[in-house]
Amino acid sequence: MNTVRATPIWFIALGLFGLYTIEFGVVGILPAIMERFHVGTAQAGMLVGAFAFVIALFGPFMVLILSNRNRKQVLVLCLLIFAGCSALSAFTDHFYVLLALRVIPALFHPVFFSFAFVAVASLYPEEQRANASAKAFIGTSMGMVLGVPLTTYIADQFSYEASFLFCAIVNGIAAAGIAVILPKTSAAPRVKYREQLSILRKIPLWLSIGAATFLFAAMFAVYSYSAEFLGQVMGLQERILSIMLVVFGVGGVAGNLLAGKLLGMNRLRTTLVQPFVLAIAYFLLDSGVTSLVPVTAVMLLWGAAHTSGLIVTQTLLTSEASEAPEFVNALYISFINLGVSIGSAVGGRFIAAAGIEGSLKGGILFIALTLVCMVFNIWVKRRV
Repeated sequence: MNTVRATPIWFIALGLFGLYTIEFGVVGILPAIMERFHVGTAQAGMLVGAFAFVIALFGPFMVLILSNRNRKQVLVLCLLIFAGCSALSAFTDHFYVLLALRVIPALFHPVFFSFAFVAVASLYPEEQRANASAKAFIGTSMGMVLGVPLTTYIADQFSYEASFLFCAIVNGIAAAGIAVILPKTSAAPRVKYREQLSILRKIPLWLSIGAATFLFAAMFAVYSYSAEFLGQVMGLQERILSIMLVVFGVGGVAGNLLAGKLLGMNRLRTTLVQPFVLAIAYFLLDSGVTSLVPVTAVMLLWGAAHTSGLIVTQTLLTSEASEAPEFVNALYISFINLGVSIGSAVGGRFIAAAGIEGSLKGGILFIALTLVCMVFNIWVKRRV
């Protein structure tokens, strides 16, 4: 792989890491926020819920508006907005100002995500794009897995303000790197809004959206309650539990890279196999293993199966509408956020009905729905 081309990917991945640390990292400092602003749990939780809601509601609209802008300039602008909002968040003394400083990055979250993956794809021939996207997704998976413990650690070791400033610095570095290194040729081709919206008439696109939404629901029906599950069912102490979550992250990075290579070789087979691997991981989690070595192996497999869902669903969805890449990526990010919300809610209901192991049943249910969408999609395409 050409080194000149490889370098922008890592700055894009760094930007994705910074973005997802902004989204999820606040979870780790909610107690400090509650104390600082004298707000209750439900009010502090708005900082998390509002972020996801804004992405799901406004994502496609924001991307549609900016879809004909220069791709490189939009990427740098988004990162500077993330950095600026993070820096201002460190020093505000008003809770609703902090909430507003969460809403602004949420508006530009799907824009950066969509433009980032189109920019990565534009650097490579088609057969290498899935593998390149998998490398960029490392930033997403690391932000999702490590965002919470990292910001918590920084706040504990240094200060509340330092956790926000860390996000600002990460996004600032990513902005500088993309501004200097990303080729100027990555401008978005002009596509009329009507042409972009016309992709919504495609039945396979909606089946792929369904598959992506259900797969993320399957992932987060279980992952949202992972700490409680590992503590209650597997009996892991807090120190070991933290280590196992890091092992989960290591498995996630490896799984994402492997899935990228496999998608390049056979997209259909990889897309169909991934939900089965996730189901196997859930059955192993429910098998009663408690010894350190088998638990470590299960966590690696779970991390790989869980995180590979990112690149698999993104490739599945974008392949349905290559004529409007930014818009379809915006649809992707909106619907997977919807999947996260649905999965967490349904997982909680299953836990209320059947105990903490019930989250696995919720996960398996959503995996089945994912496979129904995928198989029906194949059937529809073969009839055309």
